Amino acid sequence: MRGIKQKNTKPEFHVRKALHRAGYRFRLHRKDLPGRPDIVLPKYGIVIMVNGCFWHQHAECKEGRLPTSNQEYWVPKLARNVERDREKSEALAALGWNVLTVWACTANNPEALERWLSDHLP
Repeated sequence: MRGIKQKNTKPEFHVRKALHRAGYRFRLHRKDLPGRPDIVLPKYGIVIMVNGCFWHQHAECKEGRLPTSNQEYWVPKLARNVERDREKSEALAALGWNVLTVWACTANNPEALERWLSDHLP
């Protein structure tokens, strides 16, 4: 598991590139915010979390399913990831931030990512 990147993942690069092309300026991984959000758009009060479908259990994606083997390990681990995401989102919202989540399956599809950006950003 040490090999799993937490920052600068391919889906995150896709989102950053699309945001930059659209003219948005942003900060990365601000340590002063709960959960160190992947992308922060301070001008708009928006934070964007780029979540992997497996690690954060995207219910609408086939990658978000639980493994069939070693469930004693995986079920609590993945459930805790989901719970932590909820806690950090609530903490950010309490500070006045609008929290958006982009899933890896959306970030890796250029057309879907462009639609997501136009639907969710000012």
